[in-house]
Amino acid sequence: MTPRYFKRILLVILAVVMLGLSVHYGFGNAWQSQYTYAFAPAAKAKQAPAPAPKSAKPPTVQEPNTVMTPKPEELSNRVVEYHISVHLVDDAKGLNGDQTVTWNNPGKKEVSELYFHLYPNAFQSDESTFMKESGGKLRQDEATLNSKGYMKLLTLETLDGESLLPRLQYVQPDDGNDNDFTLAKIRLPEPVAPGKSVTLRMGYEVKLPEVFARMGYSGDFVMAGQWFPKIAVYEPTGTRGRTAEGWNVHQYHGNSEFYSDFGIYSVRIKVPEAYTVAATGFQTKPIEIKDQMKVYQFYADDVHDFAWSASPDFVYEETAYSDKGIPGVRIKLYLDPSHAALKDRYMHAAKSALSSYAKWYGEYPYSTLSIVVPPKGANGAGGMEYPTLITAFAAEKQNPGYDLERTVVHEIGHQYWYGMVASNEFEEAWLDEGFTSYAEDKVMETTYGVESNLRVEASYMTDPAPLKQPSWAYGSHSQYAENVYMRAKLVLIGIENQVGSRTMQKILRTYFQKFKFKHPTSSDFQRVVEQVTKTKWHDYFSQYVYDDQMADFSIESIHVRPVTQDGANMYESIVLVKKNGGTNGDIKILMRFKDGSEVTKLWHAEESHMQYKLLHSTPLEWAMVDPKYSNVLDNKLINNYMQAQLPEDTRTRWSLGTVKLIEGLLGSLSW
Repeated sequence: MTPRYFKRILLVILAVVMLGLSVHYGFGNAWQSQYTYAFAPAAKAKQAPAPAPKSAKPPTVQEPNTVMTPKPEELSNRVVEYHISVHLVDDAKGLNGDQTVTWNNPGKKEVSELYFHLYPNAFQSDESTFMKESGGKLRQDEATLNSKGYMKLLTLETLDGESLLPRLQYVQPDDGNDNDFTLAKIRLPEPVAPGKSVTLRMGYEVKLPEVFARMGYSGDFVMAGQWFPKIAVYEPTGTRGRTAEGWNVHQYHGNSEFYSDFGIYSVRIKVPEAYTVAATGFQTKPIEIKDQMKVYQFYADDVHDFAWSASPDFVYEETAYSDKGIPGVRIKLYLDPSHAALKDRYMHAAKSALSSYAKWYGEYPYSTLSIVVPPKGANGAGGMEYPTLITAFAAEKQNPGYDLERTVVHEIGHQYWYGMVASNEFEEAWLDEGFTSYAEDKVMETTYGVESNLRVEASYMTDPAPLKQPSWAYGSHSQYAENVYMRAKLVLIGIENQVGSRTMQKILRTYFQKFKFKHPTSSDFQRVVEQVTKTKWHDYFSQYVYDDQMADFSIESIHVRPVTQDGANMYESIVLVKKNGGTNGDIKILMRFKDGSEVTKLWHAEESHMQYKLLHSTPLEWAMVDPKYSNVLDNKLINNYMQAQLPEDTRTRWSLGTVKLIEGLLGSLSW
């Protein structure tokens, strides 16, 4: 047997052993089951999805035709107002839209330019910033040959009929990519004074891509997310710490999601008669049917986006729900036929999430919540949040596990941290994704008894990075996801472990109540933590939010030697503990002797290392840092424990030998 094949056999043996340990300790599915964003079931690339079985749809389907009226109170500053008419055309592969948009100047200076996000242009070519950064992949969803799309502005004019299209200029403030057309600006004929407004009329067409990266078509199914020209956010002085007012504008990036101002949306949606439409907000008119077309009229206020979905195969269910903090909401399910039998699970997850979040953080003020379940093969539209509308994972499995509940719970959590608090996901995605992941875990634990394996999640943090930075500054999508979802959640749990669950709940409720509808920043959250706890948290935020540190502690060495004291034979044990990263509260060190007795020390970890000298009648057997694994930010648990019985040189040789063996096995992969 040649060394080459011998190495391969050793590699296989090592892989089997690691897989066995992974399965035994539940490591194998820890990321997938506890990290909703990272691993959605993937649609097969370049393959048309199989149509849902028509026989699975009940013969009589309830029609979503409940008409409601707006509430008189205003919850946000309502900077923008959209009146949109959109028509689904070209065999559900395109949109024709007209809109009148009014923008109110929230600042104290005249504004001469407007910026518009034209997100569908991300799919115009492989040279767009989004496609270059993502490589045509998002999560495990991959673009197909048909995943091309665009937005073309046909008209752009003032109320007086003056065309502004000649003034339109595509800009790329982040990377200077001349092939990116996702952000445009126009110079207005006259500046908009503070407190005044400007109204423009726009006509456009959208070519939908085969469903990918949150939008598009899959067979007859349509997901219209980020589908209309959207005005960017103009931030007055003081917003998110700004010292001078101005536009916050960015292109559509491979990692980034979105940031918009609050406002009013009145949207008329025209689809073929066989289709059912789910959308942000609620219907203000009964459905109109004429010439084999169906027209829906939706309205939403105090929201910062509008999304809709349509399919001829939706199985519709609706129920009214109220609870403490939920004055009354209609939960609407738009199920794929293959998941019609799972309606009770979807509804239970929605009610559990709404009830928990309302109790913990504050009232859910909207009158509807819609849940769309995409068909098999359309998971590019799955697992996404929009105001009052979420998408579950696609109906890939007939009997999904807790991923069904976890996804619904997670996306409803976004109604708070993305929908109402409305952080800037271009620049501080952790304030939405991390907070939502934290809240999701709480619901899954209290409602379903499903606890996250935080030790395993921390071990996945192989490439930590600062949380407060632009989404496209992360080196890869994996690094972005690990940090803004998982590491951000661990940072919040790290705070909770120091202050207690009751105080943590008070922190989050105070933060939500103070900053809902106000676009806060990381420093705003830090100030709330300090106000509630009456303690300075500068060092903690500096290490884990503004820097890339983890809180790794290790047993560095153990020395045991026999001594004589007062004529008695004793043993002196010296334990060296080292801090290899940031500080995360007091750290316990547990030391056990041969006779079974134990000593626990509490280290404040203000120094880089600590040495403990213990005198005992028997030798020290072992020492362990953080025996109860309360330090959730420790991503290298392998160095937390050390036995004392081996001589130091033997331990060193064994550790070095193990490393060399693994290096040799991995090196064989190059063959």
